Amino acid sequence: MFNFNQSFDFYDRTNLKSYNLDEKMRYQLKCLDSLDVFTRKHCENVANLVCRICEYLHCQKSFTEYCTICAYMHDIGKIAIPSSILQKPGKLTDEEYEIMKTHTTIGYNMCMKDEKLRPYHAGPYYHHEALNGTGYPQGLTKKDIPYEGQIIRVADEYDAITSKRQYKSHIGISDTLQIIIDNTKPMEKISSSAVLTEMAGNVKLGKDNPVIVKALFKVVLDDINYEIYCVQKYIDGLKEELKRFERINKYKEKMDKAKKDKDKEYWLGGIESMLKNGETLENYEQILQDYRNTYENKIKAVDNLFSEIKKIKKLKV
Repeated sequence: MFNFNQSFDFYDRTNLKSYNLDEKMRYQLKCLDSLDVFTRKHCENVANLVCRICEYLHCQKSFTEYCTICAYMHDIGKIAIPSSILQKPGKLTDEEYEIMKTHTTIGYNMCMKDEKLRPYHAGPYYHHEALNGTGYPQGLTKKDIPYEGQIIRVADEYDAITSKRQYKSHIGISDTLQIIIDNTKPMEKISSSAVLTEMAGNVKLGKDNPVIVKALFKVVLDDINYEIYCVQKYIDGLKEELKRFERINKYKEKMDKAKKDKDKEYWLGGIESMLKNGETLENYEQILQDYRNTYENKIKAVDNLFSEIKKIKKLKV
């Protein structure tokens, strides 16, 4: 019987498998075991995105692998953030936010103290820096932010938003991408002259690198097309099940019309041979209706996913 409650995993199509997880990478992954389950999952998601973004940016394989490990490590500093702040469901107070921001420098220091992690300190240290200088912990601008930090920032933003909104599918994901597009635009109004002076030369920049955001779009479109493929395969399976139930219905009609007991037993035997585990002559009609409802819902889901692709393609970075 089909599982009618299947959900789609955004990160099922990982290219990380293209790299052999040697002892070096396994060591970094082991470090994530100390994180809470949500932060660890987030780190894995961001690393997955970073790996695939790098491929669309045509980065060298060695840099892609390096950048991917940096992404795995980017939130390692959250191990030192109190759970009352890290897992707070509502908005953080200004004081709590200042504490949360320290995860960047904490993660940096953790990496620098460990010889094996030291090469990947850029992940924790730079992933919240913004091209226009409004990021933290150092308030760096584009020329001083390593490329890996710029890439991880975009992947981190995307996963943070999608996780918060708890998407079960890519339907509606264009709204998330619009938020990220907005972060590539320069600030419309700067009220403080001190800030303006500090950001001199960067007022035409947004927070995110638009080239990297465009690569993220390609990754997301790949995922939507993959989701369509998966749902379509599921639909194909449902079609086969519906055909089986159609045959059962025909046998049931013939059995009900049969005058002789031996004829009724013949058609009943045919029905029983087509029933699967948990299905009976008494409940198959309800199960059939469940299949029909699921089939219709999946068809609508595919239509909505195609509509989402059209929306995304209209977005301009």
